[in-house]
Amino acid sequence: MAKDQNSKHDKKQKELELFLKNSQKKTGKNAQPNILFWIIIFAVGWILISTIFENSMSGTDKPFNEFIKQAKDGNVLNLTVVGDEIKVKLTNGEEFSVKKESNSTIDQILINNQIPVSQIKGELKVDKKMSFEQIISPLLTILLPIVIIYFIFKQMRGSSNDVFNFGKSKAKLFFKGQQSITFNDVAGNKEAKLNLQEIVDFLKYPDKYRKLGARIPKGVLLVGASGVGKTLLAKAIAGEAGVPFFSVAGSEFMEMLVGVGSSRARDLFRMAREQQPSLIFIDEIDAIGRQRGMGIGGGHDEREQTLNQILVEMDGFDERTNVIVLAATNRPDMLDPALVRPGRLDRKISIPLPDFEDRKGITEIHMRNKPFEDNVSVDDIAKKTVGFSGADIENMLNEAAILAARENFTKITPKNIDDASLKVTMGEERRSLITDEEKKIIAYHEAGHALVAAKSKDMDPVYRISIIPRGGSLGHTSLPPEKDRYNETKTRLLSIIATMLGGRAAEEVIYDEITVGASSDIERATSLARKMVTEFGMSSLGPISFDGHHGSYFLAKELGEGPLYSEETSAKIDREIREIIETSHKNAVKILKDNRKALDEVTNRLLEKETIDGTEFIEILNSN
Repeated sequence: MAKDQNSKHDKKQKELELFLKNSQKKTGKNAQPNILFWIIIFAVGWILISTIFENSMSGTDKPFNEFIKQAKDGNVLNLTVVGDEIKVKLTNGEEFSVKKESNSTIDQILINNQIPVSQIKGELKVDKKMSFEQIISPLLTILLPIVIIYFIFKQMRGSSNDVFNFGKSKAKLFFKGQQSITFNDVAGNKEAKLNLQEIVDFLKYPDKYRKLGARIPKGVLLVGASGVGKTLLAKAIAGEAGVPFFSVAGSEFMEMLVGVGSSRARDLFRMAREQQPSLIFIDEIDAIGRQRGMGIGGGHDEREQTLNQILVEMDGFDERTNVIVLAATNRPDMLDPALVRPGRLDRKISIPLPDFEDRKGITEIHMRNKPFEDNVSVDDIAKKTVGFSGADIENMLNEAAILAARENFTKITPKNIDDASLKVTMGEERRSLITDEEKKIIAYHEAGHALVAAKSKDMDPVYRISIIPRGGSLGHTSLPPEKDRYNETKTRLLSIIATMLGGRAAEEVIYDEITVGASSDIERATSLARKMVTEFGMSSLGPISFDGHHGSYFLAKELGEGPLYSEETSAKIDREIREIIETSHKNAVKILKDNRKALDEVTNRLLEKETIDGTEFIEILNSN
């Protein structure tokens, strides 16, 4: 029995290797350069080089009339005709060459110009040797069209083959050993890796679960924000299980021709069943898995047919089929209910943004092969990157390495990391041409944000204040969270809104005037106030949700639905939002008026240094 299993395994492995070789040959064939192009280049180059070489070897060229004049004067000693070239040697030893017409002979030339042959004192020789142009011209005239026609027909035949291959799956296939990523290469996500470890066991030891009557899951849905590592976890599963791994994006099923998507889905599942145990990974499945018949994203028969085919294929998995479909999305609210029902993508694994310990692990992984100064602390980086995804951390450390190289450092410094963090989150530093008066307004604006934050309840400490423009902002005040928060209080949310309005309040207190610089602050404050009223129940309207789509504004907009409440309730919501904004704004103004001296001192320090850190800011507050 064991021998039979080993022989089947060896046979399957040979089939996999043969399949891989054929695919590589096909890829190599398609990657060959255009032979016709190189033939034409070679022929043209040959003609140019030969012409230049012959001209350089043929002596000094002179006008044809010069040859006639010398012949009439009896100064020609020898004449040698080679093709269309006449080589002339004079009695004084001078040599030169002239060109004649192709259809005329030397005898005709002498007769037409009334030059007797006796005028040639020496030898008159006609060389029958053909020139390079006389040889290559008929070849190019006859062979070149034949070669062009051959390649045109060959291209047409390849195009017709491509038409018949439209229905073939475009999934990338990775065999055992080709996918070297394992769970050791994925930092954090302990709960997700624990759940996914079961998938690995299902693929490696399916009989262990079947004996106990457990059903092997057909599909797993990875849900998380962009950059949290969904694709990396999928690769790690394939690396841990050591099974063939089919990777495809949801958009790769779609084509202009109707029916191509469903054909590719059939072909993908057929190949996966032939190579089982295997794993199918569909990235960004919301591209084809959106709700059907609801007009979401615009009606599209091709997408719905493709989704129907995937649903049918997953229903076709029987108990003996050891194929698991792994899908990833950051928009689970858009998926069709039939796709996530039991028996299909029924196992949902949420991958959150990394917490402090996870960020430490991710930072350590991406710090490999990069030289850092000894005072660079992984803990400090993890504390400063609250809300960062794994991709954000990788990008930040890469930008830090680029900045260090730009400054000709041999190691990455903490300042490089701070600058890279600002560049990733806010954009590249830009020295705008602003007047001193505008610079002073910006300084008061940012000082207002910082001062309101420092004097409000439950706010994080100010880390940095700067009036150096970055991205689309003219300045910034950084308040990175001291710890990971998974819940918020009403008091803290009101303090956040007051802090957002602190810049606008500072302009009113100092100048009794307002500018457009607070537009982004007002937008974010209004959005947060609206959520407090409609979603969080933090208003006099009570704990009532006025959002019928679970916070999905995009879903409500796509469905074309309006508010799920009356106009009277809408007016009450508007009044509550206005009340929150106006109360927070008054609190911000009061804080700034009560601490006017500190506001002026912080502003003057910003005008002097452009950027101050949290320690210097606290010293200013304590001294006032």
